[in-house]
Formats: sequence, structure tokens, C-alpha cells
Amino acid sequence: MSVDLSVEIAGVRLSNPILTASGTCGYGEELAELYDLSHLGGIVTKSITISPREGHPPPRTTETSAGMLNAIGLANVGVDRFITEKLAFLEKFRTVVVVNVAGAKLQEYVDICARLADCPRADMVELNFSCPNVEAGMEIAKSASLAEAAVREIKRVFPRPVIAKLSPNVTDITEIARACEAGGAGALALINTLVGMAVDIESRRPRLTNNTGGLSGPAIKPVALNMVHQVYNTVKIPVIGIGGIVNWQDAVEFFLCGATAVQVGTGLFVEPDAPLKIVRGLKKYLSDKKLNRVTELIGKVRKY
Repeated sequence: MSVDLSVEIAGVRLSNPILTASGTCGYGEELAELYDLSHLGGIVTKSITISPREGHPPPRTTETSAGMLNAIGLANVGVDRFITEKLAFLEKFRTVVVVNVAGAKLQEYVDICARLADCPRADMVELNFSCPNVEAGMEIAKSASLAEAAVREIKRVFPRPVIAKLSPNVTDITEIARACEAGGAGALALINTLVGMAVDIESRRPRLTNNTGGLSGPAIKPVALNMVHQVYNTVKIPVIGIGGIVNWQDAVEFFLCGATAVQVGTGLFVEPDAPLKIVRGLKKYLSDKKLNRVTELIGKVRKY
């Protein structure tokens, strides 16, 4: 039985609903040594800032009993080198390119997106309003009024779809989601990492030089599923689910809770080809359930 895995995000068609998550596959070069990136529905690049950043000194990642903590500190090559080297590399693949954008202030987001507006293969931008590992990284994500204003300003300079990536470290994520939709976001991506800490009991120091980090991996999946479900029932724009997706069963859970697409993050460190396995598993699941399209799963969780 032939099944259709294609989905549409803000007018952009993806051949399948599986994307990589920002910060977990660099700019795709290493993954491309293992398989053709054209098999991905989309690739979300590492966060880009206006100038290159070295990030925090090591150690900046550590495993926990239930996930991974990281405090990379937005290390990246800067927008100029990204456009000339990294985006040029990604242009040869038949996959949607989503450029993750970060900044210290709103003007930095605006300046980067204005530069990317002239790059047609920057198919969409994903606004990292929610990095917990840099100073003021979550200022916008925590304020509905700031988030709405930020999306509105960025929409003035970037003509293609804008995705707002939301933080779970807020009182009410639906309030921020509504604000981003009002500002003109074409889609929402959630969740970013949860703020956490791990301590070495011999040295009595935190395991990360930043002291705290963002917790990701399977431990945060239940939190992410609940927030995706909440936001799906609050806004009309597509929701992209992130948080502990390592296999096709995880992806199906997110679709049932309302996600139109999902991003694979920490799972890539364990199985770099996890996205391809998820695509194969999805096809079989849909065929077994006699469903023609993956979109038939979206929001179809049956609540008690």
C-alpha cells in the first residue's frame, strides 16, 4: 500500500515530516557523509548569530541518567560564513532548509533575517527565542508582548515562513504561542530544552562550566507531548514537535497530539540515521492501519 508522508508547513511542502533539530547535526556536512540529506523532510541548521561565536569552554555537554545536558553557548560560524559556505553546501540537497537564528537583542535577529532574505534556499527561518544557555537567551520566549513584537519585526524583513521556537521554561506556553501567531509566525516549534543541572560529587562542581544546561532526550518527551497538545488546541498554525523523539513510535505520539512534523535531536547522537528509520517505520505503521496519509494522524489522540 502506498502512503503519502508529505506535509505542508506555512505553504512549504516537505516530502516527509521528519526534520533534524537545530544544534544536533551542525550544518549537515557530517550527516551527509552517512546518507543523502534529500531523504530528510528538512534540516534545521545550528543557530546562527551575526558574528562567529566560540561558545562556552568545555565541558559543555554531559550525560545524565535520563537524558543529556548541554550548554554549548551558541558556538557558530557567523552569518557571513554560513551563507557563503554552509548554505551553499546545503543547496544541492532536495530537502527543506530551515535556518535557526539567534541573537542577543531583537535587532540582531532582524539583521540576520534581512541577510537571509536574499538567500532563496533559506526556505524558512526558525527563531531561537528560547536558548537557556546564554545570557538573556530566554528574554523574548518568556514575554508574550516581546515575542509578538519580535516576530512582527522579523516578518518585515524576511518574506518566507518564520517559525518561532518556544521554551518550556515559562508559566503558560499557550500564551506565548498565541502571541507568536498574532505576530505573523507561520508555524511554532516546541519544545526547546528544560533548564537543568548535574554535579560531580568528587569535585563538588557542576558538570558544565556554565553551571546549568538544557536537558534534552527521552526524559523530556512527556512534557513536550503535553505542551504540543496544549498549543495545537490553542492556535491555527502548524506545530512542529521536538523532545525525545528517537523512533517512529515517538513520532506517531507527537502527530496524534497535534504535531504536523517533528524534529529529531538528541537521538541523532545515538543513531545518526534515526530519521530514515523513522520514515520507514511510519510508512509501515500507516500501511498496517490502512491510512493513506500521515496527515490523518494529526491531532487524533482520543482523550478519556
